[in-house]
Amino acid sequence: MIAVRGESGEAGGRRGMRPPPDATLRVDLARRGMRLTDQRRLILAVVRSTDRHPTAEGVHRAVREHLPRVSLATVYRNLRLLAREGLLAEIQAGPSVRFDARTGRHHHFTCADCGRIYTRLDARVAARTGFRVSHHRIEFYGVCRACAPRADRRVARRRAASRRPQPR
Repeated sequence: MIAVRGESGEAGGRRGMRPPPDATLRVDLARRGMRLTDQRRLILAVVRSTDRHPTAEGVHRAVREHLPRVSLATVYRNLRLLAREGLLAEIQAGPSVRFDARTGRHHHFTCADCGRIYTRLDARVAARTGFRVSHHRIEFYGVCRACAPRADRRVARRRAASRRPQPR
């Protein structure tokens, strides 16, 4: 299993999901007119091995552990190509783009404090309405449970500062 480091360099977020065998992946890519290169195989394995929605830079760091000479441009180009072919999903997260192995319908919650993206599923909408949803994009933003105490302290400091008399 490939360990993916988060944006701050910490390991974690492994999903335990293994990429499909190379033969299956090779056939899938061939149907799309693409070859299974070492770079593509590793890039897909890195994104599929985590639920942390890595950036191109995070994927690049992990791939370089196995292919030290691979460039960031190669990783980014392959990520965009794999997303365009529907093998990965691209998530616009503020100024950066992150990648997700889950290409089916699901929602995300982005923590405004640490930037982590959490996956939230909700198939109930389609089931309740009877609509056949082809795709959707719903994103939630706020502060995650781990960051909430820090955010609460910042808000309290701002409130206290705003109540102080201002010098004239």
